[in-house]
Amino acid sequence: MTEARAHVTVADDPSRSAFVALLDDGTVAGGAYYERRGATVVFTHTEVEPAFEGQGIGSRLAAGALTLVREAGDAVVPLCPFIRAHMAKHPEYDDLLTTRTDFGTRVADPAGHRAGHDAGPGAGPGAGAVGGGA
Repeated sequence: MTEARAHVTVADDPSRSAFVALLDDGTVAGGAYYERRGATVVFTHTEVEPAFEGQGIGSRLAAGALTLVREAGDAVVPLCPFIRAHMAKHPEYDDLLTTRTDFGTRVADPAGHRAGHDAGPGAGPGAGAVGGGA
């Protein structure tokens, strides 16, 4: 049996610190949660309500949230694994990443090399990163 895909509108809801996936009846089907740091949106967690899982809402939420960030002229730090994976699959969002740390995506460094590629011994994901740890 196939299920019809719900129509989803993505909107920024600052009171929740999230971009939300809204169904036509106003039901919130999921959220991509963030912290704002100036003109940077740090995505921390994405979830879809269990009743709406498996309908592609998460992917539409990610795409809509990233589009809204772009329209606002902001940048993205994808700490959320779901947003990070979505960006890695969709190079059209590469311009939203302004940090040299690539978070598993395709961000080029100023010399035109992908982060972690052709950068010599010890270079790779996280090389040159600041912070982290326990």
